[in-house]
Amino acid sequence: MKRLWHVLSQRPIAYIDIRFFAHATEDLDKVVKAAQNVLPSNHMEDIAFNKSNLRGHYGNPITLFEAKIKNKETIRALVDNLSSHLSELDKETLSREINLHVEKGRLYIRLDKQAALQGRLKLCTSDPIRICIRFRKTKIEDIIKTCRELGMLP
Repeated sequence: MKRLWHVLSQRPIAYIDIRFFAHATEDLDKVVKAAQNVLPSNHMEDIAFNKSNLRGHYGNPITLFEAKIKNKETIRALVDNLSSHLSELDKETLSREINLHVEKGRLYIRLDKQAALQGRLKLCTSDPIRICIRFRKTKIEDIIKTCRELGMLP
């Protein structure tokens, strides 16, 4: 997988944003652990989450965690982690629905918090760990090609 990065343009990905919420009914430590399971373990010290305290529609406390990853080695490790741990079925779903996941040079992936807590990466739609991959090229065809070369799509 590492050789593919050298074949591609110097840095096909500009940055990756990660966001997730911890609701009042959730164990904060477990939610953070789920997000950490998505991240490459050998780059954990390179990723710092900003934490914001918010209020839900009914005044319920919600904690928002956000991180922007710009380091090219950390980006590479995270993409390798996604490529190697997403199931073939999820990759096929992502490929089939790619128009719903790409906008203005960004690929949006939503991962299941419960599955991540158990060490599995699985696509979902509700209450996810949100990953936004910002590509240097903005055409959807270029993004699809790069994702295939990186193993994120079949």
